[in-house]
Amino acid sequence: MRTLPTPPDWLTHPLRGARTLRDPIPWAAVARGALGVGPVVAVGVASGHLPFGMLAGLGAMFAHVNDRPATRATRIVRIGLPALAGAIGLLTGAWLGTLGLGMGIALALAAVGLVSGAISAIGPVSSAAGMQLMVLAVVGAGMPVPVPPPVKAGLLFIGAIWVIAMATLLPRVIPARQTAPFDERETVAAVYDALAELMTAVGTDGGQAARRRLTAAYDAAYEALYAHRLPFHRLDEEERRLRDRLAVAGALSEGVLTLLWESEPVPGRIARTPAQLARSVRTGLPPGRLPAPVPDTAGNVAMHRAVLLAARVFDGEPAPPVGAVVPGHRQRLRRALGPAGREYAARVALCVGVSTVLAQQLPGEHWYWLPATAAFLVKPDMGPLVSRALSRALGTAVGVAAFGGLATLFGPGAGAPAIWPVVVAAVCSALIPVSVRHFALQTAVLTPLLLSLVYLGGDTDPGFTRLTDTLLACGVVLAAGALPGLGGPRAQVSVRLSLAVRATRDHLDRVLTAEAPYATRLRLRREAYRALADARRAVEVAGAEHPPFGRDLAAWAPVVFALEEIVDAVTACGVRLDQGAPQPEPALAARLRAALSDLADAVAARRPPTDLVLPAGAAVGDCATLADVTAGLRRVRDLAVG
Repeated sequence: MRTLPTPPDWLTHPLRGARTLRDPIPWAAVARGALGVGPVVAVGVASGHLPFGMLAGLGAMFAHVNDRPATRATRIVRIGLPALAGAIGLLTGAWLGTLGLGMGIALALAAVGLVSGAISAIGPVSSAAGMQLMVLAVVGAGMPVPVPPPVKAGLLFIGAIWVIAMATLLPRVIPARQTAPFDERETVAAVYDALAELMTAVGTDGGQAARRRLTAAYDAAYEALYAHRLPFHRLDEEERRLRDRLAVAGALSEGVLTLLWESEPVPGRIARTPAQLARSVRTGLPPGRLPAPVPDTAGNVAMHRAVLLAARVFDGEPAPPVGAVVPGHRQRLRRALGPAGREYAARVALCVGVSTVLAQQLPGEHWYWLPATAAFLVKPDMGPLVSRALSRALGTAVGVAAFGGLATLFGPGAGAPAIWPVVVAAVCSALIPVSVRHFALQTAVLTPLLLSLVYLGGDTDPGFTRLTDTLLACGVVLAAGALPGLGGPRAQVSVRLSLAVRATRDHLDRVLTAEAPYATRLRLRREAYRALADARRAVEVAGAEHPPFGRDLAAWAPVVFALEEIVDAVTACGVRLDQGAPQPEPALAARLRAALSDLADAVAARRPPTDLVLPAGAAVGDCATLADVTAGLRRVRDLAVG
C-alpha cells in the first residue's frame, strides 16, 4: 500500500507548549472560559451598554488566552501583567486616535511597536505583555467606540480581573479529583520524577533526552517558587520547605549528571530514590529509607552525599542556601536593549507601521484589523513563520465563514441582534483551552469570538473584509521575515546560542575558581542548562521554517548537543575538584575560557568560529573532564565551520 508523504514541519508545527490531541480536555479551564467572557458581555447587553460589555469581554478574552497551567501564585502575574500592559496600550491607542494624526498614526504605532518588541524579548510573560500592548494600542486607535479612553482601559482591566477571580475561585468549587492539581508542590515533585527518569536512563542512548526533560522540570519549578511574585510577597512555611527540597534536588542532579558523564548504569535500587522523594513531596509523608550508592566513583560519592543531605532536609533540617535562576532587573533590561530586543522591536515596528499605512489606503472605517493581525502574527514564539502565516489565514477563513453564516441566520433581521453574539462569545471562549493544540485551530476559535465582540460594539460587518485584511497582514509579515537583521530565525538562533555559550563559559570559570561558593556554581549551572534549552528551542523552530526563511539553521542542532555535553563535563569536573582532584593549570583554564568567549563572539556575529585556539590533548593533563571540554569545543568548531 502506498503511504502518503509526511507534511513538512513548517506546515504542521504546533504552538509552543501546546497540548497534543491525545491530552485530556482541561475541563476546569473550559469552565473558566465559559464563565469568563460570557457573563461580562451579557451584563453589558442586559444593561444596555453594549460597548461596555464589548470592552470588558475583550479584556476577559485576552486574559483567558494567557490562562495556562500555572500555580495560584504565578497565575495572577501571568494574567495580570499582560492585562495591565494591554490596558496601557488601549489607553495609549485611544489617546492617539483622538489627536487626528491621519497617516501620522502609523509612525506613532510604530513607536509603540519598538517598545512592545523590546519588552517581548525579556521572557514569556513579558512577551505576552508586549503583544497585548501593541495589539490593543492598534485597537484603541482604530476602533470607534464612544467611550472616553480612561474608561476603555478600565473596562478592559475589569474583564481581566474577572478571569483572575474565576481562576482563583473555581478550584475551590470544583472537587480536586476533577481538576489535575498544578501547584508548587507538584512542580517540585516533577523535578524528582525527572531525576528518577534520568537515573534510569544513565548509560543508555536516552540519557541526554532525559537530561533535557530534567532541565524543563527545573525551569518550571524555579518559575513556580521564585519568579512572578507579587510585591511584598512573604514566604510561608510550606514554600520554605519546598525551596529546601528543590535545593536538595539540585545536589542530587549534580551527582546524576556526573554519573551521566561516567556513563555507568545505575542499579535499579538506587534509581528509585528520587521516586521515593517525589512521593514524599506530594503526600507530605516521610520518604522512608533512602538507598545510596557505594561511594566508589566521583559520581557515586556525589550521589551518596546528596542522598544523605536529602535524608536530613526531608527530616526537617534547612537546606544550604542556593541561588535561584531568576532574572534580575538589570538582566531584564539587558535582554530588552540587547540584540534580540532591538532586532525584534524593529521587526514589530516595521510590520505595524507598513500594515497601518496599507490599511488606511483601503476602503472602510475599521482599519485596525490589518495591523493588529500583523502585530499578533509577528510573534516568533508561536512556531515557524510560514506555519504561522498559513495557519492564521486558514483559521481566519474558517472563523469568518462560521460567523458569517451565523450573522446571516441570526442577524438584525431576526429581531435579536444582541443575543446570539453573546452565545458565540461564551462558546468560543470555552473552546480556547482546547484550541491551543494548534495555531490554526486557535485562530479559528478566536476569530468568531473577536467578531462577536466587535459586532456588539457596532461593527456589524459579517467579517469577510477581515479575511482580506488577514491575508495582507500575512504578506507583510512574510516579507519582513525575509529581510535580514530584523529578528528573524537567524537572529534568534545566533542570540540564543551566543548567550548559551557565554553561560557555559561562566559556569566553567566558576568551577575552575578555587573555593568557589557552591550556591554560585549551582546557579551558573542552572543558567547554562536553561540557556541551552532556549537555544535548542530556537534551533528547532528555525529548523522547521520553510527553506527561504532559514531551514538550513537546523544544522546548529548538533552544536547545541555538543555544548550540552560540555556542560555535563564541566559539572563532573566540579564534582571531582570537590573530592580532591588537583586544580588544572591556570594557563589551561584561561585558554578554555578564551575559546568559549571567542566562540560566543563568533556565533553572535554570525560567522564561522574558524579561529578558535584550543589546547592540545596532551596539555590537558590528567583531568579527563577538561579533556572532554576540549574535545567538545573542537567538535563545536568543526560542526559550525562545516
